[in-house]
Amino acid sequence: MSQWLEDLSTLQVLLLVVGVLLGGSVLATLLGALLVRLGMRRPWVVDRASQLSFRLLGLIKRPLTIVVLDEVAAVIQTGHYTKNISDALLENHDELKALVAEKVRADPNARLVSKLPGYDAIVSEASETVLRVLIDMLSDPRMDELVSDLLRNNLEQIKIAVRERAHEQVGEMKPADPIPASAPVDRARRR
Repeated sequence: MSQWLEDLSTLQVLLLVVGVLLGGSVLATLLGALLVRLGMRRPWVVDRASQLSFRLLGLIKRPLTIVVLDEVAAVIQTGHYTKNISDALLENHDELKALVAEKVRADPNARLVSKLPGYDAIVSEASETVLRVLIDMLSDPRMDELVSDLLRNNLEQIKIAVRERAHEQVGEMKPADPIPASAPVDRARRR
């Protein structure tokens, strides 16, 4: 029976120990909750196991977060995200053009202008031009580099904040700013 244990590498043994500790602490937490629910006092062993599990979680949380962020940063650098957006725009070109024309026709500020002759042709050409320029920009490798740099720089900033524990000093997040009354109304949300 101990042969399989001897065949494990150091990392696998360490992971096994951590798994057993985490599993035991989860079991101790559930057992403690059950006993308290039944009206019994929490046993000392269960209380101590819960304290140890929280300490263990506190010890491994930050290094694990940094490792995951490193992995995410490496994956992000391999992608071509703006090219993917460009491809999606090309795939849905006709639907997007029809959507833009529909939204412009429904816009209350464009009612007077929509009566002009050639209005549909102007909207169609403007939509086509905007889509073409947008697709060309997103297909350009320089735009891919820009987005990759943005993501990488943000991830680096997040990793530094996690290492320095800067996020622990922030406190509660402020609520989102209210939408000003002068902002355009999203008709899709009103329905």
